Amino acid sequence: MTPLVLLHGFMGGSAQWTAQITGLKSTGPLVFIDLPGFGANSHMSPIKEIEHFAEWVIADLRDRGISRYALVGHSMGGMIAQEVAIRDASHIDKLVLYSTGSLGVLPGRFESIETSKMRVIQEGTSVTSRRIASTWFLQGENAPGYGIIADIAASASQDAILFGLDAMQNWSGVDNLKNIKADTLVLWGDRDRTYPWSQIEQLWTTIPDANLAIVPNCAHAVHAEKPEIFNAIVTQFLTE
Repeated sequence: MTPLVLLHGFMGGSAQWTAQITGLKSTGPLVFIDLPGFGANSHMSPIKEIEHFAEWVIADLRDRGISRYALVGHSMGGMIAQEVAIRDASHIDKLVLYSTGSLGVLPGRFESIETSKMRVIQEGTSVTSRRIASTWFLQGENAPGYGIIADIAASASQDAILFGLDAMQNWSGVDNLKNIKADTLVLWGDRDRTYPWSQIEQLWTTIPDANLAIVPNCAHAVHAEKPEIFNAIVTQFLTE
């Protein structure tokens, strides 16, 4: 079966996908990525550009012997996934762009990227990362899945956070959307505070023949807030 590669977002890590280990097992072998500077690879030097993240991911997959795969990209990972889909098009069977967009400036975000940069310097990485992670859940810090996500976010260094924010802010994938060839699903929680509907609509209407799934009463971390629904949607898309 074709491997499914799961690519986390800003301040994420492979450990965030605990509910997908069993929930997506029927889709094929699962491959979890930790981006440089984040999660289990927080010790690695961070990367400053979305394009360079994509090149690193492709090289990492080849090192693992993976040449054909399906790809899920969450948030910043969805931006990286768009670049991977252009650079590695002939190797990707299906693509899931989840709670993401093609404009790195993140119009409509709960706060500007510049504000996040300023606050991480003023307040420190632990306070800032946990504060930002709380916005990914409809119930904030009271959400059942918040704890593990916040702990992963807090493991990122200040450089990784600042570089990640810069990478997003300086990137746009708008011009490449029409060139994405993989069968694509755009998945979004309708209460997302990071990527508004305008970002999702642009992906859905510009990527050729893209599919759309919206999960109601859910914020940015659908896979942790409503894992059964997330897993069912992704499984159906990958196996239909």
